[in-house]
Amino acid sequence: MTDSRAGMTRREFVVSVSGAAIAAVANPVTMRGETAKRSRVVLIRDDECLDASGRPRPDVIQRMLDRGIVELLGVKQPAEGWRRLFDPAGITGIKTNVWEYLPTPASVEAGIKRRMAEIGIPESRMRVDDRGARRTLAACTALVNARPLRTHHWAGIGGCIKNPIMFAEKPEYYHPDMCVDLATLWKLPILKDKVKLNILVALTPQFYTRGPHHFDPRFVWPYKGIFLSTDPVAIDTVGVKVLEARRRVYFGEDRPLAQLAKHVRVAGEKHALGVWETNKIDLVKVGPAADVLI
Repeated sequence: MTDSRAGMTRREFVVSVSGAAIAAVANPVTMRGETAKRSRVVLIRDDECLDASGRPRPDVIQRMLDRGIVELLGVKQPAEGWRRLFDPAGITGIKTNVWEYLPTPASVEAGIKRRMAEIGIPESRMRVDDRGARRTLAACTALVNARPLRTHHWAGIGGCIKNPIMFAEKPEYYHPDMCVDLATLWKLPILKDKVKLNILVALTPQFYTRGPHHFDPRFVWPYKGIFLSTDPVAIDTVGVKVLEARRRVYFGEDRPLAQLAKHVRVAGEKHALGVWETNKIDLVKVGPAADVLI
């Protein structure tokens, strides 16, 4: 992975990233077995995104989403980026995640909907769902795939590749061998080519899991970040690296996730869903450098 800020002034950083991001959008990852040479992942961190109780602050979350879109797509205004990805004439859905201990924050959903409305998508043509996605999001012409980052007992990582599993008629079909072929979800007619933006929420990620549906507040921490990418494989690859780094800090030893989360590598290597090689991912980091872990 490369950090586009290295050796640059703040002004030079923004100009350089914008040009590269536009090129990346012109040559996206496709579902036809043709993988773009490089993929871009943007990480926005903000020390002010959580209040004193650890709850997301809506105004700061909006600011982070806006900055993320600008940096990802090389645009001047957030609305320009949303308009590039989403057709106001279509039906747009947000595939969220409602796991009770670490759901997609309401402030993230609201921030997405606010910008959709700004580009002319009425409330009547917006959909938000998780477990009923196969029914309620089926008619959508474009989707935002938004969920929190966490470890997962069966898949190693709960990330953007796995999030659409509720589009499957039988989700359990994808569980064998650590959910190794989760990427095939993305070839289902109900989902294929519809996801235009992936948002991996890393405000308070969970870095360790003991069993199915396990949650322990000792194993979350205030990372205060949000990742954005058009590539679900690249964004999950970066997520795995951050979780591994946090596990190293907490446990004082390496506790790798790469083999447990092998579906991420397989998604790129076998199914050509996106870029999994870290040397082909351009990571743009905006915000405090302290404890960034990657």
